[in-house]
Amino acid sequence: MLGGGDLKSYLISMLLSLPIVLLSLSLHETAHGFAAWRLGDPTARNLGRLTLNPLKHLDPIGFLCMLLAGFGWAKPVPINSRYFKKPRRDTALVGLAGPLSNLLLSVVFLLLLRFVGFGWLARIPVQSQFQFNLIYFLLIFLYYGVYMNVTLAVFNLLPVPPLDGSRIFFLLLPPRLYFRVMQYERYISLAIMLLLLLGPLSRLISLITGLIVKGMFAITGMSGFLI
Repeated sequence: MLGGGDLKSYLISMLLSLPIVLLSLSLHETAHGFAAWRLGDPTARNLGRLTLNPLKHLDPIGFLCMLLAGFGWAKPVPINSRYFKKPRRDTALVGLAGPLSNLLLSVVFLLLLRFVGFGWLARIPVQSQFQFNLIYFLLIFLYYGVYMNVTLAVFNLLPVPPLDGSRIFFLLLPPRLYFRVMQYERYISLAIMLLLLLGPLSRLISLITGLIVKGMFAITGMSGFLI
């Protein structure tokens, strides 16, 4: 959204993205921990992970990836499935909680953009360049909030370990096949990183995210904002 490709635009983009990344990753992991706690597992609560304090959740590499590439991860909230009444089902629900929290947060940013950015702010007469810049950057900030949270949800819903989507997908697999796949989790994780770095997976994520965001903006009558 910030044009020009110069250093100034890049730094502004990073500054606008920073609070969104911190909030989104923290909310994602807190949602996992809260869901696990509600399903009977106190592990995350006992470790102080039911908090939006980013210092409790951030993984340095995942944080930088989220800031620079638009998708990343936080330090996983530990869960102990032995506390669950139905381990496979409840593990899947815990996995779903993270991406769902990001989708809900993207809707919050979308509604703020629609009713504050294109409602209240649109009626304010612009009388200075500073005022124009302030409104412009607020709109971009809210847009980033939508886009980055949808991206985070799409990325984590990929049905491969260690991503959240694997917990949901594996609910459909026979237990023997599930444990066989999990034996190769480390190698699958490395393959995901390579595909992200080489481009195919990141392009797929961007394509899916773009379609979802366009749909969200079309529903709220803001399609012109993406042009």
